[in-house]
Amino acid sequence: MRFALLLFILIPIVELTVLIQVGAQIGSLTTIALVFLTAIIGLALIRRQGFATHLKAQEKIRRGEMPASEVAQGFMLAVAGLCLLIPGFVTDAMGALLLITPLRKAIATTLALDFLKKRMNMRAAWSQQNPRGQAQSHHIIEGEYRPAQDDKDEIDKK
Repeated sequence: MRFALLLFILIPIVELTVLIQVGAQIGSLTTIALVFLTAIIGLALIRRQGFATHLKAQEKIRRGEMPASEVAQGFMLAVAGLCLLIPGFVTDAMGALLLITPLRKAIATTLALDFLKKRMNMRAAWSQQNPRGQAQSHHIIEGEYRPAQDDKDEIDKK
């Protein structure tokens, strides 16, 4: 929560500083035009790449596979779109980095694996506790299973 608040405060300050510096170098109207141009081009690229990602996800679903990577990439495209819509060059650069397909795939794979590892560790921790939250001692009882025969109702004793 504190990290999000810090980003909420720092990003506008950094963006304004960069916009002022760039505006001083190339002029204010050129800077404003460049900000609008990056937003328009970025959104067009996101639309195209989002459609391609959607088609890949549908194809995986048709094959009966889980489209986890495509979902993560779609989420990252949404974040890239948000970054490109926020006026400024720093967020535009972050959004442009997320538009690079190999980089986006690598980040999506890392995020998906991290998510799965956390869920697996959480499940392992839960399975070792009883309903009261106390650790269970595991007793292993070995045995053999034989299907019951129709003419016998009793278990053979050795």
